[in-house]
Amino acid sequence: MTTRSRRVRAVAVQPRWHATDFVTADAFRRWMRAQLEEARPHLAPDRPNLVVLTELNGLPLVLRGGGWALRLRTFERVALALFLTRLPRTLPVLLRDRVSPIRALQLAGTDENTALYLHTCRDLAREYGVYLCCGSAPMPRYTRRGDRLTRAPGLLTNQTVLLDPQGELIGVTDKIHLTPDEQGGGVDLTPGDPGELRVFPTPAGDLGVAISLDAFRPDVIGSLEAQGCTVLLQPDANGSPWTAREGLPPDPANLRDQPLAWLESSWQVTSTTRIRYAVNPMVVGNLLDLTFDGQSGITGPHEEAPRPRSYVMTDPRPGFLALTPWVEDGSPEQLRRTGQQLAAGSGHPRENAYRTDTLHADLTLPPTTLTAPAPTPHEDALRALLRGEARPARPRAWLWALAALPLLALPLRRRRP
Repeated sequence: MTTRSRRVRAVAVQPRWHATDFVTADAFRRWMRAQLEEARPHLAPDRPNLVVLTELNGLPLVLRGGGWALRLRTFERVALALFLTRLPRTLPVLLRDRVSPIRALQLAGTDENTALYLHTCRDLAREYGVYLCCGSAPMPRYTRRGDRLTRAPGLLTNQTVLLDPQGELIGVTDKIHLTPDEQGGGVDLTPGDPGELRVFPTPAGDLGVAISLDAFRPDVIGSLEAQGCTVLLQPDANGSPWTAREGLPPDPANLRDQPLAWLESSWQVTSTTRIRYAVNPMVVGNLLDLTFDGQSGITGPHEEAPRPRSYVMTDPRPGFLALTPWVEDGSPEQLRRTGQQLAAGSGHPRENAYRTDTLHADLTLPPTTLTAPAPTPHEDALRALLRGEARPARPRAWLWALAALPLLALPLRRRRP
């Protein structure tokens, strides 16, 4: 517990991803390290540094070892090819856990990919000496039994992991409100439990996590506010052109420009609640046939950010401490055309020419009166994994090929979070 106000440096990294960043463990480590290298010039030597990475930056690890399949060009075709070529691993999971083929594909490699993801983030937090919001990744729920971790059958949530500068686990938060592309017709994730939302007091702030759509939802923000959150972390992966019109749940028929809709997340939180700051990094880039775009920002009290500015296609306003420009300015019609030119499969010379950026802002935080929440069994398990005290138990490999033949016709649906 601290008794004095604190100064903290917050850094948001907006990277561009490609499918090839995930086909090997080394490629993934290079991609993650490049983001911390981008953050390095923004780190302050005299205060805690909080680096926040983007949503679902571990999802494409499902492609690991499948570089040969990228020539199929669409996520749906690649996922189907990987499911079939990995049948000795995917089919037992499908049968044993009674899940869809796309979830079975992810779960079949989840132990190895979770370990790679966490160990990579741990090493980076230690090397750069930062509090690290790792972004988020689809991961299972574990419990620890001695030196073995047991996976909860079928569960796969979109999880954010927080680490301290020693690489020790601070806490884990699940995404609660899933987009349609994260539900059964897409990557088929499990929604988190709102009752498990917690705030984690650290020298870098009393941290609360609202992954992407959760930051738009009053139940999530209200819970974090009531628990004393001072810094909201909103890792994001917006799966469509930034200047397109799109309806967001729960009213998908209400089409609006996406930048206008995004004002109802971090900016609105710090403008209308007691949560003082919010950090919202957004990934950009075309992942096979999937498009991701946005503008990363750090928001705070209007008196600390009086300069009017905002997302493209919205009116300038106070409250943005830092904001990544979009690729260009112009009329809404021009910007919508440019968004389509950048998108996957456009064939335009500007395809995938998104802007990358790294933002920082200094946060002045009040003294904390919070105590750390009790760790969950899952957090205890991940802590043991990071310390090398336990590892996932390997289930027996078994295959009911004849019984499963009808299941092979089940579609692996395209997803776009």
